[in-house]
Amino acid sequence: MKIAVVGTGYVGLVTGTCFAETGNQVTCIDIDKNKINKLSNGQITIYEPGLEKIFLRNLKEGRLQFTTELAEGIKDAAIIFLALPTPPGEDGSADLKYILGVADDLGKILTEYKVIVDKSTVPVGTADKVKAAIAKNYKGDFAVVSNPEFLREGVAVEDFMKPDRVVVGTSDEQAKKIMT
Repeated sequence: MKIAVVGTGYVGLVTGTCFAETGNQVTCIDIDKNKINKLSNGQITIYEPGLEKIFLRNLKEGRLQFTTELAEGIKDAAIIFLALPTPPGEDGSADLKYILGVADDLGKILTEYKVIVDKSTVPVGTADKVKAAIAKNYKGDFAVVSNPEFLREGVAVEDFMKPDRVVVGTSDEQAKKIMT
């Protein structure tokens, strides 16, 4: 399956690399050109035990690639994971500006059904906000799914590859089949 991961921080890079390791074609997208250049050239940008080995293998085998261009990165993807920062706002609530900004951008470039997945740590109701942001500019079919991550630093690769739980929240049957 072709997968896009928006955001190449801790969650995004682990998620993208591990999906590639399980045989998927993965494109990771980030606005940081310097980071994307490093990753494209085999320089891992975070430390996580076991990640570098599978990162390099999947990069070499062509299952893992990187871009700064959102439209290019999602072009053939069936699933788009949003693995973006949600720093605490002044009142302590999650700041959703990065997620909603990408959702707005997606609404301007989607041309066919896609499953958009909230992977970031977000409050209840974020899927509705993401859906509304996309729907402002895209009138076609798409689904927004919640799939929170449970990765622990130091064992994130193992947590991803052998999860003790996977939570997927959706009411869209097509999205449910794709996520399964």
